[in-house]
Amino acid sequence: MAGDGLIDPWSSDDETDYSRIVDKFGLDMVDPSALPNPGMLHRRGIVFAHRDLDVALRCIRDESPLGVLTGLMPSGRMHLGHSMVIEQVRWFQENGADITVAVADLEALATRGTSLAKGRETAINEYVQNYAALGLDPDSTSVYFQSSRPDVQRLGFTLGRRTNLSEFESIYGFSGDTNLAHVQAPLVQVGDIVHPQLEEYGGLRPVVVPVGIDQDPHLRLTRDIVGKTHWFNINTRKSGGLTIALSVQEDNSSVFGIGQGGRVDRDTRDAIFSRIIEAISPLGFADIKANPKHGTLEVPAATVEDRSPIRMHLLALERELGGMGLMPPCSTYHRFASGMTGGKMSSSKPETTIFMDDTVEEMSRKVKRAISGGQSTVEEHRRLGGDCSKDIPFQYLQFFFEHDDSAILEVRKEYESGRMLAGEMKQLCIDKAGEWLSEISEKRDSWSDRLDEFLAPDAR
Repeated sequence: MAGDGLIDPWSSDDETDYSRIVDKFGLDMVDPSALPNPGMLHRRGIVFAHRDLDVALRCIRDESPLGVLTGLMPSGRMHLGHSMVIEQVRWFQENGADITVAVADLEALATRGTSLAKGRETAINEYVQNYAALGLDPDSTSVYFQSSRPDVQRLGFTLGRRTNLSEFESIYGFSGDTNLAHVQAPLVQVGDIVHPQLEEYGGLRPVVVPVGIDQDPHLRLTRDIVGKTHWFNINTRKSGGLTIALSVQEDNSSVFGIGQGGRVDRDTRDAIFSRIIEAISPLGFADIKANPKHGTLEVPAATVEDRSPIRMHLLALERELGGMGLMPPCSTYHRFASGMTGGKMSSSKPETTIFMDDTVEEMSRKVKRAISGGQSTVEEHRRLGGDCSKDIPFQYLQFFFEHDDSAILEVRKEYESGRMLAGEMKQLCIDKAGEWLSEISEKRDSWSDRLDEFLAPDAR
């Protein structure tokens, strides 16, 4: 992370001040008690922050359409860090969401020099096969490639009209010597994030994007751009309730009754407000105060919780009127698991992580060399205990391999009391990881000839 507060999606730096990021970028904390059957990562505070998760939870509660977008960079082997996202994606899928997986083959070509052919091979045989082994259901999973879905690129560059280089410099830290393909990549990602809302890819619905905190710049850029396309803004009233205001733009001024010289055609404006009232009428608001002349409509009885359903109805109306009608993406953020040697896990540094296809022997060797939180001597360890915050084998049990909450608490207690030694902690991690890798290997083999089931029609 740069010292000026930038978060770089492409950096290998592991210095992450989560509290500062939450404060600086206005994230909300995840409350596991608010989730239906929270997953292991939720219960342990590993998925720790979000934007608009309440919108997704409302869809789950009401059994209304919900999408999830995740992506993969097809330029290296899949390791444990990647599995954290799929754990979250599976949780949403189990709660009724449909899953879209973007293969960032254009970004891999632009930023890492990976050919499209090599990217396809890696995506399917290295990632999709492991996604299947980790439990994703092909019936509600659709994997596509950026290079074969022109709608993504077209949407990204259409929305690119709503931003500029200054914003890119502010968000990403780009400078005059930044490769232009690198500059284009975030716009393609905007298209990735937003396009599942297009009618041919599932239609208007909330889409949640589970990511590590390093990917938040892409979400902030997308939310900012999408917000600029809205024809109707929803604001909180000082006296309570919500206000709906027209957002007059070049492409909707005539629809809103604005003619040459800025004169307002009252018949057209009144008709628009009738459409607005009709659009939100299913929500049951009795007291609505319309002011067509000033382009506002007040809903005094509405609460903050009503903002999302009102927005959905207005976005549907916006589409009917000729606008884009796009929902800002929801997002969740997880903490990073440290690499074996400290710092970040990296596919290019095999000693830092466990790969999904590592043998038990390879994994065991890495764990034995991993950073320990134990003391320098057995005597000191018995007296002072181990430090779980520094112990990588414990962290891997906590993040990946031990799903029993009471068991992980007991391991922590034994280690910090000094009754469990560092070598015993490593052996426990090896045993649990070995079981996990063996199970994944078996499931991976069982899916080897069925991977086409996960591919979208334009990816086959």
